[in-house]
Amino acid sequence: MKLLKTISLSVATLALASTVSNADTLDQVKKKGYVSCGVSTGIAGFSTTDSSGKWKGIDVDVCRAVASAVFGDDTKVKYAPLTAKERFTALQSGEIDLLSRATTWTATRDTSLGLNFAGVNYYDGQGFLVNKDIGVNSAKELDGATICIQAGTTTELNVTDYFVANKMTYKPITKKKKKKKKKNSALI
Repeated sequence: MKLLKTISLSVATLALASTVSNADTLDQVKKKGYVSCGVSTGIAGFSTTDSSGKWKGIDVDVCRAVASAVFGDDTKVKYAPLTAKERFTALQSGEIDLLSRATTWTATRDTSLGLNFAGVNYYDGQGFLVNKDIGVNSAKELDGATICIQAGTTTELNVTDYFVANKMTYKPITKKKKKKKKKNSALI
């Protein structure tokens, strides 16, 4: 019974701390007069700038919606383009108020980073992009392949899990920013 009371008290304390932390962030946002929103460094459909420098995409729309909810004005937002490696540090340090960019919600991130995930706005999956000329038709034919992976993402873990589960090996090459798809490539 004592253990149950201790667990209940701990949960209540964490919930209260989270509420106080969120209230502090909202107060700070209102005080400065805009939402500082972390977005990707440019993923079409999610967060990119057009030829006039205006941000657009679903992640940008989330930022605008929050600004509209807080200020009644969807233009009261400043965008901070962040890489996958920079995103959590920027949010934890207070450099940004809100992170709206490709970020997988995992149990580890939800519990150990001190962040609050608000909800899912997009589901995706993963595949391997290969040159058509090598004649690969299945990911199971990639044993021993060199795989380019964006650094700081759950994709690194997922690729490793895939290769281990299929008793295959690969050589990872991590890149900070992905290059554009070549014309002679196929997604398998």
